[in-house]
Amino acid sequence: MNLTLPLFASLLLTAALQVWASDYKYIRVGSDHDVTTKALPGYALMGGGEDLDEAFRFLCEKGTGGDFLILRAAGDDEYNPYVNSLCKMNSVATLIIPSRQAANDPRVADVIEHAEAIFIAGGDQARYINWWQHTPVEDALNAHIAVGKSLGGTSAGLAVMGEYIYSAQGDAPDDPDTLTDSHFAKRNRMGRSLVFLARIVQDAWFANPREIAVDEKSAVLVESDGDARVIGPGKGAYFMQIHAAPSICRTGTPLSLQDIAVYHAPRNSRFNLKTWKGAGGVSYSLSVEDGAVHSTQRNGSVY
Repeated sequence: MNLTLPLFASLLLTAALQVWASDYKYIRVGSDHDVTTKALPGYALMGGGEDLDEAFRFLCEKGTGGDFLILRAAGDDEYNPYVNSLCKMNSVATLIIPSRQAANDPRVADVIEHAEAIFIAGGDQARYINWWQHTPVEDALNAHIAVGKSLGGTSAGLAVMGEYIYSAQGDAPDDPDTLTDSHFAKRNRMGRSLVFLARIVQDAWFANPREIAVDEKSAVLVESDGDARVIGPGKGAYFMQIHAAPSICRTGTPLSLQDIAVYHAPRNSRFNLKTWKGAGGVSYSLSVEDGAVHSTQRNGSVY
């Protein structure tokens, strides 16, 4: 890594490198010299709550012994010792980017570009949108994905991995194709997700949007061919798609929406994001009439 900044750490594995510039903060353990390894693609979609060791090991395996980077907009470096204890990486570092000024610092993008595996922590996704969107940080993350490196996120970190984003700013989702959500069944987010999907169609962004909704204490680990497995003790993941435009979708009026396909994938089930088909889970349909959600499951549960 070519950082023209003072180094405040030794070369020991347990040492920490802390660099402040603009107002970003960079804290690193392990070697202070980057290595370049043949990183592999993969996505760890984590639903929030308890961190899952298996999900982080998945990201580390995809990083093939290179440099692991945790991205945050606030907080500290508590993930460093956790990840470092699970994985044998050249380094584990946390980069805290708390402003647009920091996100526009070229040294921040340089740190991201040299990582083999990246994890976006939870928090307030509005900060990610307000501070990182349309900056070199966003460009570096897109480039990271484009060259086939792994990416993971939990809670707010998962929320901003989807192409449609709930920005937590009181307005509509941004960006096109797939919506992601976290804490799904635990926080009863089905209703808001159906409204988001309906709005995507109503506003002519996409005709048949999809959603990957992950519950707390669950994660979806996605391979490069689209094949995914669900892990963790939570309720798993919900893969949803709507096939018809809403009959009613306007401000101040209860939603009416039909033909919502849902696949509930519990722990140890599989789902392929390219074929949009699963194994080991349950398929059912939902509809919304005057704001009331109806399910074809025998017990009437929307989850």
